Amino acid sequence: MVERRSVYVSRGRHELHVSAWGDPAKPALVMWHGLARTGRDFDEAAAALSDDYFVICPDTLGRGLSSWAADIATDYSYAAYGQHAEAILGHFGIGNMRWIGTSMGGLIGVTLAAGPLKGRISHLVVNDIGPWIPEAATGRIADYVGNPPSFHTVSELEHWLRTNYAPFGENTDTFWRRMADSSMRRSDDGRVTVHYDPNIVTQFTLHKSDLDCWPQWDALEAKTLLLRGVNSDVLPADVAAEMRERGPKPRLVEFDDVGHAPTLATDREISVLRDFLA
Repeated sequence: MVERRSVYVSRGRHELHVSAWGDPAKPALVMWHGLARTGRDFDEAAAALSDDYFVICPDTLGRGLSSWAADIATDYSYAAYGQHAEAILGHFGIGNMRWIGTSMGGLIGVTLAAGPLKGRISHLVVNDIGPWIPEAATGRIADYVGNPPSFHTVSELEHWLRTNYAPFGENTDTFWRRMADSSMRRSDDGRVTVHYDPNIVTQFTLHKSDLDCWPQWDALEAKTLLLRGVNSDVLPADVAAEMRERGPKPRLVEFDDVGHAPTLATDREISVLRDFLA
């Protein structure tokens, strides 16, 4: 059985946590999570795909076990995340790679594949995100991300996660328990809250322009797969349809009974990823 390894990478004032899976001699696969999530969300897919790939799942700055921003005016931006990605790739000696990104991780992948990592990302999976996001969706996300909950127990946090992330669809009890374990921290008063720095919500204020990615989308040359939850409010059907006609003109795979975003933890989802990456 493949075991996950924790690796810490220094980049300037920051320490970035990465979950690494499999043999570093195999082709590299980066899996990058969404705005308020961590690399641990990919445990099922990373374990499964590590038979063919060296899989790395970073915790973005301000999330999980990575350090928090030294300067929120600049550190919580796609430009900074791109620099952190390059530092992580350098740490592992990775040249070319495949990239799977959920939500924010998808747009980071688009930005890098069209810019600093152009020609190095051969396969790009964009999971339930587009170059334009409806304001109602960004408002919904900003509301809960910017107002983190507080509980007496981790069990209460797990219940909140199951409710707040109900659009993830049906997932196993093991998935939800790990999500609670990897999504919690204790505040100074001993109460349980979420893992991330609430200031990551400045993505929607200080760096809102990061979310306008049509020019980068049109410049993509990587082989691209677009995934969408049928009930997603973040990637509307009409935006997905336009994405299919522009830029890399990707194949679109939709998942029923899921909103934002498919977790990529089920056998069907992993099979779709495996077929595309091959």
